[in-house]
Amino acid sequence: MTTTHNKLRYAAASILTVLFCLLAATAHAAGFKRLDIPADANGPALKAMVWTPCAEPAEDVPFGPYVLRGRRDCPTTGEKLPLVVISHGHTGSFLGHHDLAETLADAGFVVAAINHPGDSFADPGRSGDISVFIERPADIKRVIDYMLSAAPDAAKIDPQRIGFFGFSRGGYTGLVLAGGVPDFQHADVPCPDPRPPVCDEVARGDVPTQPLPADARIKAFVLADPLNEFPAASDLKNVTAPIQMWASQYGGDGVMPHNAPALAKTLPRKPDYHFVPNSAHFAFLAPCAEAMKEQMREICVDEHGFDRVAFHQAFDASVLAFFQANLR
Repeated sequence: MTTTHNKLRYAAASILTVLFCLLAATAHAAGFKRLDIPADANGPALKAMVWTPCAEPAEDVPFGPYVLRGRRDCPTTGEKLPLVVISHGHTGSFLGHHDLAETLADAGFVVAAINHPGDSFADPGRSGDISVFIERPADIKRVIDYMLSAAPDAAKIDPQRIGFFGFSRGGYTGLVLAGGVPDFQHADVPCPDPRPPVCDEVARGDVPTQPLPADARIKAFVLADPLNEFPAASDLKNVTAPIQMWASQYGGDGVMPHNAPALAKTLPRKPDYHFVPNSAHFAFLAPCAEAMKEQMREICVDEHGFDRVAFHQAFDASVLAFFQANLR
């Protein structure tokens, strides 16, 4: 009788624990705020969005064409929080992966995303130049410097637990930060029509002769459909950090379907590799609000019966689990 009673008591306690967790999840949100990172000797001013753990209930907040889920300017809860920095793709935005940022912040992470100068939706002026490929890793290093020093939540961040998420050109950026040495002249990257300046710059040999800066502070990387500027194994020989890699079936925007599989085979440390059937390149962007689907069909509307909403529920959860496991 005592054994049965104990089993029932433990079962009841377990149910209460689950209910408490569910209630806690519905009572908390991701706080978010806009930040401007000042220009310095290493580059221009950077526009950033930061998400943090927040103890207030979540709500839908219109933000331009996006609808964010969280609380604007909510006080940050917690101490010694891990940091994840996000690098968007070609002419992307610091809001392009807001659902992932919200998931991470709700789970106790600080998340910082920027608009890369010259290669963002708001500022696309140099998106076709080699200069943005050179500057992107430095942009991220400057974000980390700022988040650990002058940012409002700097004292709450654990500098030993920093992760990186990059999509498309952001994936290229992450591989450089992890120690990769790009070989622009031999990379398997097609030149579109009309031909951007970078194609002629590479043909003339106007490419970096010294390795671009890595950042050993970043302990784990998630790369979604990365642009592959690393054709040889020697280009990636110094990349030893844990990597989770995601590959679409059809690619797009300069990323070929075989790029991510080739990178996964070339990396010296086998990544946590995920192939996403029926997906194209932009499937990794956050699901779009209905009004945004009408305005930006190319990046918002999926083909082949692909369900972006359902995919992102699993995708965000998997990325969160990877960072939790590798940024202990």
